[in-house]
Amino acid sequence: MTLFVHRLTHLDISLWCPERGLVGASWLVDAELDGELGEDGMLFDFGEVKPWIKSRLDRGADHTLLVPTEAAGIAVRDCPEGLCVRAETPYPFEVRGPRQAFTLLPWDAVTPSRLAERLATELMRQPPPRVEAIRLALREEAIAGAHYTYSHGLRRHAGNCQRIAHGHRSRLHVWQGGERCPALEADWASRLADRYLVDEADVVEGQDASFLGRLTTRYRAEQGRFALSLPRERCVVMPCPTTVEHIAAWLAGEIAGETGRATRVQAFEGVDKGALAEARPEAGAPERRPETHATP
Repeated sequence: MTLFVHRLTHLDISLWCPERGLVGASWLVDAELDGELGEDGMLFDFGEVKPWIKSRLDRGADHTLLVPTEAAGIAVRDCPEGLCVRAETPYPFEVRGPRQAFTLLPWDAVTPSRLAERLATELMRQPPPRVEAIRLALREEAIAGAHYTYSHGLRRHAGNCQRIAHGHRSRLHVWQGGERCPALEADWASRLADRYLVDEADVVEGQDASFLGRLTTRYRAEQGRFALSLPRERCVVMPCPTTVEHIAAWLAGEIAGETGRATRVQAFEGVDKGALAEARPEAGAPERRPETHATP
């Protein structure tokens, strides 16, 4: 007998890609479990399947940086913070943090299918009664419109979001005048794609010559000390923490300022969650109306 659960949970992670660099991702998790029925006519109570699998994924890969240790240019070593991961391709990158902030994978690249197989194997080390096999599938949310991937860390967060290099793949919705604005959504999704979002309060100034052209962020959180360095052009510096609430408000303000129109933004943090914010052009700036062109 096989039990299945679609969209059981999702993983919000970042990974190091030899072609794209630091990439945020959100993967939906589907599960199948094989086994024999019990006297109650069930293999595994649905009410128990989700928390059993989710709790183990939460303690493992979720909200970590996935590091393919066999990729070209990758180096991993111990450091005072815990682990130090360095890369040279496609751009210079260094991140330091406690060991639980990383998932080290002995591969040359990270793929959802390969990770799903590994996670299923880990779950089967201590399977529930009557469960003989577990299969997982990781997949991206189907998004027809604009979306982007980003990485960040939240110094003030009490949970795993404090880890300095985790991320999301997120929708972006923008309204002006009560109507969706696909062109603005696509423009801003492009600006934010594969970027590291950082609170300017966490940026370290006065770097030595070896870090010229790079941005370094460093902070201490409940889980330990974290630091990250990468090229400035890969970063978006925000005047606030990079929570989804602040991201929505910052985007609404930036778009309203650039377009001169009142703007409403729905920013997602991964799958099916996020924040809404509205902003108007600064006081004294006339609100612009969309251009209209007479038909010749």
